[in-house]
Amino acid sequence: MNVNDFVWTREPERCQRSDDRIEVVTKPHTDLWQRTYYHFQNDNAPVFQMETEEPYFSFTVKTEFETSSHRFDQCGIVMYLDSENWLKASVEYENEACQYLGSVVTNFGYSDWATTAIDASVKSMWYRFSRREDDYCIECSRDGIVFTQMRICHMFRGSGSIRFGIYACSPEHSSFTAVFTHMQLTECQWKPHSGQKPDT
Repeated sequence: MNVNDFVWTREPERCQRSDDRIEVVTKPHTDLWQRTYYHFQNDNAPVFQMETEEPYFSFTVKTEFETSSHRFDQCGIVMYLDSENWLKASVEYENEACQYLGSVVTNFGYSDWATTAIDASVKSMWYRFSRREDDYCIECSRDGIVFTQMRICHMFRGSGSIRFGIYACSPEHSSFTAVFTHMQLTECQWKPHSGQKPDT
């Protein structure tokens, strides 16, 4: 895939990029969240995306976050359609003992958050984001070979042309360097369900 097809929705503090590596330095007090539970809205995280109308594909990327060390520091994959319709997946730093591997899906201005606790020593994670029309699958992997499903979701505004890519942010007063490599766009690796009609 060509990184020149990607466009910043919002730019980070600093960024260095080449054909196979993107380094993003986050700004403090940046995040993506809408309403649920916390009652606040934050819509200012740097987002680097490309646009497509392709209904079936998979996007894979490796993230590294060695300097992540403050609560909620995060980087991962994103599909940002507008401020009230988007999804993301990342590892969010919590403390010296644990982090949260999780995903957020936001439809019509309300976010959810599905998580599992992982050790704070984890400093890299692969993600695979797959599309089947307006349904989506997010997977993660420690080695880039064996992927595990994180969630399947429906995006009510997720048909037709969409934008997807990477993001990094620091919701509290902190900053860190997120590294993205091995970005790849392939045919859809999320196969049809048994008995489902073939792709068109």
